[in-house]
Amino acid sequence: MVDLAAISSRLAEQAIELPSWAFGNSGTRFKVFAQPGVPRDPYEKIADAAQVHRHTGLAPTVALHIPWDKVDSYADLAKRAEDHGVALGTINSNTFQDDDYKLGSVTHRDDRIRRKAIDHHFECIDIMNETGSRDLKIWLADGTNYPGQDDMRGRQDRLADSLAKIYERIGDNQRLVLEYKIFEPSFYHTDVPDWGTSYAQVSALGDRAVVCLDTGHHAPSTNIEFIVMQLLRLGKLGSFDFNSRFYADDDLIVGAADPFQLFRILVEVIRGGGYGGDGDTAFMLDQCHNIEDKIPGQIRSVLNVQEMTARALLVDTAALDAAQRAGDVLTANGLFMDAFYTDVRPALAEWRASRGLPEDPMRAYAESGYAATIVADRVGGAQAGWGA
Repeated sequence: MVDLAAISSRLAEQAIELPSWAFGNSGTRFKVFAQPGVPRDPYEKIADAAQVHRHTGLAPTVALHIPWDKVDSYADLAKRAEDHGVALGTINSNTFQDDDYKLGSVTHRDDRIRRKAIDHHFECIDIMNETGSRDLKIWLADGTNYPGQDDMRGRQDRLADSLAKIYERIGDNQRLVLEYKIFEPSFYHTDVPDWGTSYAQVSALGDRAVVCLDTGHHAPSTNIEFIVMQLLRLGKLGSFDFNSRFYADDDLIVGAADPFQLFRILVEVIRGGGYGGDGDTAFMLDQCHNIEDKIPGQIRSVLNVQEMTARALLVDTAALDAAQRAGDVLTANGLFMDAFYTDVRPALAEWRASRGLPEDPMRAYAESGYAATIVADRVGGAQAGWGA
């Protein structure tokens, strides 16, 4: 069995934020599939997220989505989270579910609509001030469906102007995090389609504006770890949204489609100083569990990230550097593959046990009875789901 003693302290630095919306009902464009026991409000979402941290020790914070997670008192919500052993984290804005935003939000030609979108982000910043959140994450559905529909350059200018207004409002200890996505729901062009556009926009704002990399938001054959390296090199990789895809933005359990890609990404994160105490890159999941149970899906996800992090930490960097300097291609690749193929699962089970955590978090949750309890207790009311 692998001895994790050399990397034990580094593993303890890992923290993976959970998305509140992952615990609600979701589905495809054709159907949202309801499940019994799904949360009906942000308080119940927090309670479910806390189960993931309780069984893994890896997920100490929960991201909120506004307006999906609006409450009367964020201080009360933060206190409830604390009572469950977790804290509130990133605040995510939403400018993609309002009729006014059909042709854009912060890039819209109409001053009133653009002002409405900016004001929504001001509201999110006010919530951050109440919750103590560091990051305002912005993902925009803005774009066009047809050539000639709008002036793409003009939209970039309006985007820059809107982001500048939002950035001016954030606090000294807060960050604006701009996410990109290659397509969808706009199919001809997206206003923030790639890391270069996001980087160009946040670089113009200042040091407290950074890029969010969603692992599902790229064209097929994109070398995502190269983008990770480049953004770390430039000091602009603010956060990850970890998920997995087979074709487009599938938002599946991270590592489900290509665990080797997840390993390669984490190697670059560690090498580039973006992991744990070395940097301030935030790890977060962004997944929609359509057919699988919500809480076990999140447990499996954070365990997948932990497993690939452990393998990445086991890379013999000294030997790898020597092989690279010597131009020894096969030895260098062999060292890389040796780490990837190392089965760290038994050692991680012992590592968890040494910290008072379940050796098998999936089994421990299944045996806890929590799933049956929430099914019995959460009867009546409207379940949280896509758009709520």
